[in-house]
Amino acid sequence: MQKLPKALLTAGFLALVSGLAQAQTPAPAPAPPPEPTPDHVFTGKVALYSEYEYRGIAQTSEKPAGQLNLDYGHSSGFYLGTFVSNIKWLKDTAEVGGFSTSNKIEWDIYAGYKFEVAPGFLVDVGYLHYEYPSSGTFAVSPNTDEVYAGLTYGMFNVKYSYSTGDTFGFADAKGSTFIEGNVAVPLMEGKLTLTGHVGHQKFKNSDAFSYTVYKVGAVYDFGGGLTAGGYFKSTDAEEALWTVKGKDWSDDRFVAFVAYSF
Repeated sequence: MQKLPKALLTAGFLALVSGLAQAQTPAPAPAPPPEPTPDHVFTGKVALYSEYEYRGIAQTSEKPAGQLNLDYGHSSGFYLGTFVSNIKWLKDTAEVGGFSTSNKIEWDIYAGYKFEVAPGFLVDVGYLHYEYPSSGTFAVSPNTDEVYAGLTYGMFNVKYSYSTGDTFGFADAKGSTFIEGNVAVPLMEGKLTLTGHVGHQKFKNSDAFSYTVYKVGAVYDFGGGLTAGGYFKSTDAEEALWTVKGKDWSDDRFVAFVAYSF
């Protein structure tokens, strides 16, 4: 019988060993399934601002503000939250009016529901109550209630807010509205976000105080929940109507902030 070449015998032997090894090696384990989305999510944020301004109007009279947000969200789309900040505008208003108040904070409570109406289109409807504790010395309460509806698509957002009664101390102001448009443009793989905002505040039965506000800014995400940024805000409000104790609350201003989310 003719002998097989040594190279062919060696190749056959190696193929046999390789086949046996593969037969004895277990198949790789399948990848673990993705973590399920939790039904309940609790989040919070603490922030320090160079000044607290809201809808273009100064709330702390050019003084810094410390703020806290606490939020609960459910997988159904329901959410509930609260916001607290120091303020000074009520104290200044009282002093100009010849009386005093012990109010030093704003405490907001809000709840709502978010849902998708079409791919990429997110609707947000809810209720927001602004509470100013210890402000009972004011003839017209600054406490305010609003209902709102918003729509978000990608980087764009629009929102409509409607006051259901007296509005931030304006009497007979039921039906006052705030209409706004917002844009957030992510850059650098989401680390940097450019922001823009335009809104119009209309006071029912006090139209002279109505105004439009503009904002442009940026936020940088350092990771680990830490962010910092700033923005420039401007309004077309009537300066004489919004000047209190020599300070124009509606004046152009640059606002800087640092925040930690957890």
